[in-house]
Amino acid sequence: MAEPILEVSGLYKHYPLATGVLFKKQVGAVKAVDGVDFALHQGETLGIVGESGCGKSTVAKLLMNLERATAGEIFYKGQDITKLSGRALKAVRRNIQMVFQDPYTSLNPRMTVGDIIGEPFEIHPEAAPKGDRRRKVQELLDVVGLNPEYINRYPHQFSGGQRQRIGIARGLALRPEVIVADEPVSALDVSVQAQVINLMARLQSEFDLSCVFIAHDLSVVRHISDRVGVMYLGRIVEIGTDTEIYDHPTHPYTQALLSAVPVPDPEAREHRERIILAGDVPSPTNIPSGCRFRTRCWKARERCAREVPALAVPAEFRLDGGPAAHASACHFAEDAQTVPAEEHESGAA
Repeated sequence: MAEPILEVSGLYKHYPLATGVLFKKQVGAVKAVDGVDFALHQGETLGIVGESGCGKSTVAKLLMNLERATAGEIFYKGQDITKLSGRALKAVRRNIQMVFQDPYTSLNPRMTVGDIIGEPFEIHPEAAPKGDRRRKVQELLDVVGLNPEYINRYPHQFSGGQRQRIGIARGLALRPEVIVADEPVSALDVSVQAQVINLMARLQSEFDLSCVFIAHDLSVVRHISDRVGVMYLGRIVEIGTDTEIYDHPTHPYTQALLSAVPVPDPEAREHRERIILAGDVPSPTNIPSGCRFRTRCWKARERCAREVPALAVPAEFRLDGGPAAHASACHFAEDAQTVPAEEHESGAA
């Protein structure tokens, strides 16, 4: 396989907690991202899923250098962008653009659609001659399925789905190679979500984009992603192709997530075992020793409290090379199809 266009290695983001009158005494840290590794290849969509607060959006901000990493490296075409600033960072950002989560707050209400989509050309004037920018903006509106004549309208004159299309058009303005989409459909109605997801899939193919697609909706992620990474409490606990993750999950947390996905077929629903996790997600300021999922896992053993499981292909799966042969951060990783139903009922250890 070719070299990845984007590679993340040992990425950390800790927010210090301070106390005292002047908040000078540090008493701990919120470990929002706590050792994340993944690679993104040309033309690929990598979906990142997990429950709220697991660090997904923080990863997106780190990829854009909107937040500075506490530690770790982010390589874009072999160049570590975490160490860049000024003009060098500006040049890289032309090739890595972001689609934000909330279409109601990510668009300036005092700017017209033409100004919003054309703003990247003001920041990177070499991308389009000044006299040609209006035409380019109208082309982008047409590409995302909006009437080019809407160029002088304001955001409040559009629906949520139309606003998100405007955000996508802005992200495409500079013809980037990588799009970081941070939950781009979570604020939209279900019917509109499908339209926006289909639009993004079409644009990815048309513009040969690589995409990091962040969401908490497992069905949405499966529809658009080539590979999927599952995050829990600041780390990726399982990563593989969409078929490997959805049909052969090996990490207990992934199995629990998938068991909660609604199934429209009543007959299939009757034969599926729901995994109910006991307890709450631990605080990111006080992460459990060893495996961070062990406090809610029905497979937890003494080893889980002592050793941090590596994100790697378990030996037994590596040998047979079957569909479960993908990376999982669990000492007792097991294909969901081989897990006895009674094991699902214990909740936590």
